Amino acid sequence: MSNDLILVAEDEREISEIIKTYLERAGFRTVTAADGELALAHFQHFKPSLVLLDVKMPKRDGVDVLRIIRQTSDTPVIMVTAMADDLEKVSALRLGADDYVVKPFNALEVVERVKAVLRRTGPNAQPNVRPVSVGALMIDHNAHAAFVTRAGGRIPIPLTQTEYAIVAHMARSPQRAFSRAELVDACMPEGEVLERTIDSHVSNARRKLEVEGITGFLATVRGVGYRLEALT
Repeated sequence: MSNDLILVAEDEREISEIIKTYLERAGFRTVTAADGELALAHFQHFKPSLVLLDVKMPKRDGVDVLRIIRQTSDTPVIMVTAMADDLEKVSALRLGADDYVVKPFNALEVVERVKAVLRRTGPNAQPNVRPVSVGALMIDHNAHAAFVTRAGGRIPIPLTQTEYAIVAHMARSPQRAFSRAELVDACMPEGEVLERTIDSHVSNARRKLEVEGITGFLATVRGVGYRLEALT
């Protein structure tokens, strides 16, 4: 049984209660919030393992809440939306969401999404192995974190859990071209994920690497996908 705490931020009480019931049946602990401001307060106070975050909420919408969370935390976030518009989904992913579900949904599917995201982002997602280095980029699987190595030490790169999963997966085979479909299967296998969502996660990771002076690492391979390599 899981002891992970899930924050359910949903303003529709009936939906919130259904999600809460199914999560608790699956062994999770839950805390709920009916508006964005309360969601942020609960996030700071309870420090949940994962956030289920509705896009449309009073006081602060879910996108605003996600943006604030990502300023200080890489806690996994699954966005919940009633809008089937792909652009909205991609926008949330660009801000750092790890996944999304669209209403109306099957509550059992939501539970499985939560389990899958926690499996690939949790502390046991990788075995105890030595760090992998690709140029100045270091992937520490045990710490579940990426770093830039400098003469004075190593600087953490603030990747989200999904961004980390993608970069870490590609770091196992540097210079190999990975298709978007391969990256979806390896890093986001829990549902019907659009291949274009990989573009958003890669773009975010590339930007964060470039901020730390690592440029050219996440190269686009035209007609295929992406390649991780240290350019000189």
